[in-house]
Amino acid sequence: MILLTVLFLCIISTYSASVKGHTTGPSLNNDKLYKFAYSAEVYVDRVKASLQRSAGYRISSGVDVNLLWRNPDNDDDQLVKITMKDVQVENVNERAAAKNIFKGKSTEKIIGKEYLEALQRPILIELVRGKVKTFYSYQNEPGFTQNIKRGLASLFQLQLHSGSSREVDISGKCSTTYHVRQDQVTKIKDLDSCEIEKKRFTSHSRILDVSTKATSATVYVLEDSFIKSIKAEENFAFVVNYRRKTGAKIVSKQRLELKSVQAGMGLIAAKQVAGVIKTLDPKYVAVPLEAEPVKSECKKCPSLSEHWQSIREQMHPDKISKPEAAKSFLSFIQNIRKATKEEILKIIKSENKEYLPQVVDAVTSAQTPESLEAVLEFLDFKDASTFILQERFLYACGFASRPSETLLKSLTEKFKGDVASQEIRETLVIVMGALIRKLCDREGCKLPAVVEAKRLILNRLEKAKKDDNVQMYLLALKNALLPEAIPVLLKYAESGEGPISSLAATVLQRYDPSFLTKEVKETMNRIYHQTRKVHEKTVRTTAAAIILNSNPSYMEVKNILLSIGELPMEMNKYMLSMIQDILRFEMPASKTVRQVLKDMRAHNYDRFSKMGSSSAYTGYITRGPDVSSTYSLDILYSGSGILRRSNMNIRVFDRSTELHAIQVVLEAQGLESIIAATPDEGEENLDSFAGMSAILFDFQLRPVTFFQGYGDLMSKMLSATGDPMNVVKGLVLLTDFLQEIQLQSGPTASAEFLGGLAIDISGGMEFSLWYRESKTNVKNRVAIFIAGNTEVDSFFVKTGMETTLETETALDFISTVQFSQYPFLVCMQMDRVDSPFRTHTSKYESLPSGRRYTASSGRAATLAGNEYPLHQENSNMCKKVFGAKSDSAGSWF
Repeated sequence: MILLTVLFLCIISTYSASVKGHTTGPSLNNDKLYKFAYSAEVYVDRVKASLQRSAGYRISSGVDVNLLWRNPDNDDDQLVKITMKDVQVENVNERAAAKNIFKGKSTEKIIGKEYLEALQRPILIELVRGKVKTFYSYQNEPGFTQNIKRGLASLFQLQLHSGSSREVDISGKCSTTYHVRQDQVTKIKDLDSCEIEKKRFTSHSRILDVSTKATSATVYVLEDSFIKSIKAEENFAFVVNYRRKTGAKIVSKQRLELKSVQAGMGLIAAKQVAGVIKTLDPKYVAVPLEAEPVKSECKKCPSLSEHWQSIREQMHPDKISKPEAAKSFLSFIQNIRKATKEEILKIIKSENKEYLPQVVDAVTSAQTPESLEAVLEFLDFKDASTFILQERFLYACGFASRPSETLLKSLTEKFKGDVASQEIRETLVIVMGALIRKLCDREGCKLPAVVEAKRLILNRLEKAKKDDNVQMYLLALKNALLPEAIPVLLKYAESGEGPISSLAATVLQRYDPSFLTKEVKETMNRIYHQTRKVHEKTVRTTAAAIILNSNPSYMEVKNILLSIGELPMEMNKYMLSMIQDILRFEMPASKTVRQVLKDMRAHNYDRFSKMGSSSAYTGYITRGPDVSSTYSLDILYSGSGILRRSNMNIRVFDRSTELHAIQVVLEAQGLESIIAATPDEGEENLDSFAGMSAILFDFQLRPVTFFQGYGDLMSKMLSATGDPMNVVKGLVLLTDFLQEIQLQSGPTASAEFLGGLAIDISGGMEFSLWYRESKTNVKNRVAIFIAGNTEVDSFFVKTGMETTLETETALDFISTVQFSQYPFLVCMQMDRVDSPFRTHTSKYESLPSGRRYTASSGRAATLAGNEYPLHQENSNMCKKVFGAKSDSAGSWF
């Protein structure tokens, strides 16, 4: 707080004063020894927690500073000797003896005799106009002791006039701003600008990612043109975007205070610095002031095989949708990332078929060159018997948090080669589309592998003759969302037949409205109003949704409203429900819709009293300060009462981003023959078909077909067991964040957050000819586990905080239709079961000897189950459906 106040005063000051007439850098007096007290502290805790209870430690020492040489031709060129003495290591906060890991241990025991001697060996810095030109130390010193001394040396770098510049210190080359007022200088370092080699990666989706904030401020108080005191503070904060209570902070503080000035040694006479160094100790060498990489090695960590054996039972297929599976999945990924290709292959080749899919999920999600090489060497795409493993590998690639060009290139080569299964071939190109989009989002659109994959998809779509191939490439474009693909999508949407036209329209629906040009909207209007040809209801309603979601004009909305009443009966009801949903949920088009409704030709009883069972409804699942989530259920029936399309969506929003978390679409066509009904206009020649398509976290999966053709339909109906068909089952890496940090005081730090999803989505469609009833059921079983570890590593002591969050839930969407009468009865239900929710935080300090202090806390709660409300008409209908069903019983076939 003090630093922020000082910074504010500095910024609002309208002048800058030089210090005692000196306009460049601080100046040491000849023949003087400056004795300072120095301390460096680190704290780790929750973001909003008080530092008084944080984990951490303090290094303190005396520091002797004296001038060795001054350039006879330039007073601002000085060689300074800095020596740490009487080093101590202790807790940063007072703690009872039983909880003090340093109790009874001398500094030599904690740090080690050799390292302590290295730490207390003097360093030399050449200051030119206040900036460190050269840093001298002894060669082959331990990296962590060298970094602590670099952190101390960096404090002596300052300028005595206001302004900004790029400076090199322990943090790298950083943008630095100075504010000077009388005898006080404030230095602000932009840590985000620092050029230093540190590992960092983030998740693809902003909502699933971790936000970071880093600040650095140093306040100097000067006296007689030299330093009287220094207070430096760095703050690093990390929060998970979709739950900002889950996060951590690291605070690093340095203090240097002048205690006395004594008589010291005289200056060394020399014209150049090199002569002074040679006289003093020829073993001194110039080394970079920028920190060198230092990483403690884990001496008692289990091997990859040992770790796998310890978590193996949690990865059994029967436990796949439990938090324990997601937790084990994340820990396995962490260990795979440290493993060699040979270690990974050993596990893959030795595991049985029950556990292999989960192993493939983890190995692929690790996203290291070694893990990719291992899994590609193991999988044989020419062998159809390993279909499940190939599919799990490909889906894990599609969900990749930070895909590489190498991965896309490998999949492209597989697609061009021999692939035994047509379904795997389709999945390959669909995943390629997802990787293209993710790489383009990270400014990789011009990478050779991306250019080649885009060209392959577009060229082969243009040449495709079979409907199956056309659909395959359209699904790839549904993931890739290439702007250059819009013209070909418009062609298929308007001129294509049946499922191809519908699919092309849904691809266009996924584009951001900014890409939907005048030409796109004109085409959608032609499709909806059927000005050139007759289209299916599914295509027309999708076209209407695209128009209404892309800043529609007054006339576009008016023409859509005027069409209601002239459409097939169920489409009338669906469009009316869509308009009402826009108004009720205050969607962007609601303002224009309200303007149009002032015209009584568009807004009258006849138009708004149309009967039917189709509907569109949107509601909130959660509304919070971090993110909000919505659900929408759209259902469209044929005139005979048979499901045409049901669409369930869950979207997550923050203030600037949207994530399409889940979409499950059930589609059916050509089923009127089984109840001797008349098909709707434009749908007379459609083959019997039912299937399901899903999007999971913005990734379109390969659709699943329940049946294709009348013969297949009858066969499935007569042999149906009622069991749902699996759409996706596996383990997904949602959040993948790692940032290594170089603290100004010397230690290295890291923040790692991983989020795992265990998921099982299935769906089914059942018919009862006897009871003239149909039923669709989509089951979503999910568990989420988030693990965060924020740590400061000083080689001789580690301190940090581990935080976890876990929850599991089940969401069912059930649609029951009784078509024994007209208007037929339709009941839609969307239910969520009770959801346990647990959080746990553990702060720790540990020594290499094994001595450890831990402070843990946790919370558990249960979020009560809920049946999500739909419109009142649906509630009334459900009472009739279940009232009728209670009077009779029947079997499904």
